[in-house]
Amino acid sequence: MLFTFYWKPEVAALFTAASFVFDYLDGMAARALKVSSPLGKELDSLADVVSFGVVPGAMLFQLLSGEPSAIPGFMQSLVPIAAFPAFILSAFSGLRLAKFNLDTRQTSYFIGLSTPACTVFVLGLTLTAHHNLFGLAEFISNQWFLYGLIGLLSWLLVSEIPMFGMKVKRFDLSSNAFNLSFLALFAVLVFFLKELALSAIIVCYIALSIVLKNKIIHE
Repeated sequence: MLFTFYWKPEVAALFTAASFVFDYLDGMAARALKVSSPLGKELDSLADVVSFGVVPGAMLFQLLSGEPSAIPGFMQSLVPIAAFPAFILSAFSGLRLAKFNLDTRQTSYFIGLSTPACTVFVLGLTLTAHHNLFGLAEFISNQWFLYGLIGLLSWLLVSEIPMFGMKVKRFDLSSNAFNLSFLALFAVLVFFLKELALSAIIVCYIALSIVLKNKIIHE
């Protein structure tokens, strides 16, 4: 979060990736060691509120604030009030995580967009804008585009749309075929889209979840 506020999105991306990996592995480690507990579940969600709630909010805040080089000197000292709506996403991320802890349906799949997936999407846009990939920086940094995006992502977080869980249950090829296919698609997207692939793969994930929602529920 601090590297995001200091306009170091590449470094912020590395820490975000580490948060993603550890969030994925801690549950597996707890189950393998048989040390899972209600306390651990709550602490996991509290950590997620920061890693996958406040952090993407901070990234959107910076996108709405504009790069320092594009802001006149005397304006840099002003509080960018117009960028505050970015943290609406953080609030909805906290609401989504609280609902997840109470929802007994979300065992093999998610209901609504997961906070890590939301963060990956925002990170992709942040890096794309920072490097002006495909000349998209101006479009991505548009205030009204970002406001609409904040509203859409906030709704997706607490929606009732079933989405793939992407969890590793067994270490065999057949049970992980979908995950591996998604990984292969991501590799192809990285080749063509670079950092924008992070956002593109989440769009594919959401679209596929909507199309195959009946399959997700009955698996």
